[in-house]
Amino acid sequence: MELKITCIPGDGIGPEIIKEAKKVLDKVGECYGHQMKYTDILMGGASIDVHGVPLTEEAVAAAKAADAVLMGSIGGDAANSPWYQLPPELRPEAGLLGIRKALGLFANLRPAVLYKELAGACPLKEEISAKGFDMLIMRELTGGLYFGERKTVEENGVRKAMDTLTYDENEIRRIAVKGFDIAMKRKKKVTSVDKANVLDSSRLWRSVVEEVAKDYPEVALEHMLVDNCAMQLVRDPSQFDVILTENMFGDILSDEASMVTGSIGMLASASLNDTRFGLYEPSHGSAPDIAGKDIANPIATILSAAMMLRYTFDLDREAAAVEAAVEAVLKEGFRTADIMSQGCERVSCSQMGDLLAEKIG
Repeated sequence: MELKITCIPGDGIGPEIIKEAKKVLDKVGECYGHQMKYTDILMGGASIDVHGVPLTEEAVAAAKAADAVLMGSIGGDAANSPWYQLPPELRPEAGLLGIRKALGLFANLRPAVLYKELAGACPLKEEISAKGFDMLIMRELTGGLYFGERKTVEENGVRKAMDTLTYDENEIRRIAVKGFDIAMKRKKKVTSVDKANVLDSSRLWRSVVEEVAKDYPEVALEHMLVDNCAMQLVRDPSQFDVILTENMFGDILSDEASMVTGSIGMLASASLNDTRFGLYEPSHGSAPDIAGKDIANPIATILSAAMMLRYTFDLDREAAAVEAAVEAVLKEGFRTADIMSQGCERVSCSQMGDLLAEKIG
């Protein structure tokens, strides 16, 4: 099988971690009979330096021509980089917003996994962290409060701001279908999170999700109010499989979930459109302070590549092989600097890539 992948190395540690992800993907291709066809494009600060803009039309065309996009990181040091002296629409992060819009990416997937070997980094009590957890937050990415009509006015000498939260049933249905499809590849449980006791938009959300659930009789559906979900994430995160929710709730809950893992350097993410196409990237930033030092943790990017194998290419066996490689290397005690603990062996970014590639097979 030929896998056409557009890569965005990006800024900071991006080129280093993308290099290691390619190393692992190439080994997957070698072991399982696939051909990886990469096209690299510039985006973010790297594109500003060459083209004067964070995203070019040519880069968008190259992304659309691929089966999937694998991205490293975007942005730099906001306090010192000349990129952040530019107008907001010309700064590095504008490229990310632009490509999400151009590719129609409406579903954001954020896994939160606590590996047994890294349980000590979890801030929760040991009796909670000992159970481990493996959840995925499915966040609607292009609707809701962040994209609704907004304005600030002055009435009778008093300033007043208004933000509009709007969803239609089609927007809800398409993200729900994605959530249930992905639950079928996991533990077949969906927790739909809303505020249906207060918001009309949440009541519509709940109604449409229940309609979609009828097409997935194997998947267990439960509803949970967002405030309760926030509490449950720290009380017993092991109860969750797929958390399905709207834009603002997902923004908040995914950050909470990432915190309870104890290490953002391990967290992958994906953004999907209404086909099998997706953009895959680590949840962490560009870490410009360590760029070029070969000390970054490439695991989040490599796990993002595993998500790409599973959700875009439907290669579950190959994705599982990458995930098993990560578990095996951690079990053997190898760590990059950010997850280093006593008694383990510290390795560089490139060495971690080598170790993970060796485990594929």
